[in-house]
Amino acid sequence: MDWTLGTYAVYLAVALPLTVWVASTLSRNGRLFLEDVYAGNDALAGAVNRLLVVGFYLLNLGFVSLYLRIGTEVPDLRGLVEELSVKIGVVTVVLGVVHFLNVYVFNAIRRRHRMEELRRAPVEPQAYVAAPFPAAPAPGR
Repeated sequence: MDWTLGTYAVYLAVALPLTVWVASTLSRNGRLFLEDVYAGNDALAGAVNRLLVVGFYLLNLGFVSLYLRIGTEVPDLRGLVEELSVKIGVVTVVLGVVHFLNVYVFNAIRRRHRMEELRRAPVEPQAYVAAPFPAAPAPGR
């Protein structure tokens, strides 16, 4: 009996919900970062969040699809478990790496926004101080 089709089915039944769960967690918590960065513009924060989630889905679902193929037949239940452990393990590591890269991007956007806030004066200037010394005469006069 060939267990290859069963391996494909179990792999997809585990990898796809795992990808959706990580994406929804990233979306829910990443939105808080983006709302902080785009304070006052929740529509822009939501749009950026959705774009990042779409990119996450495309990258990870593409990887899950490309990694579906098995080079040899799976002869028995033991082979199914061994093949799945490798495939799900690799998918989990890739999801983790992409997730941490996404968190890094969120943090970089937030850090950049905070640095830009520090460049601005907390209060606009209200007056200008006159020069303490009279201007020097122009050379040659």
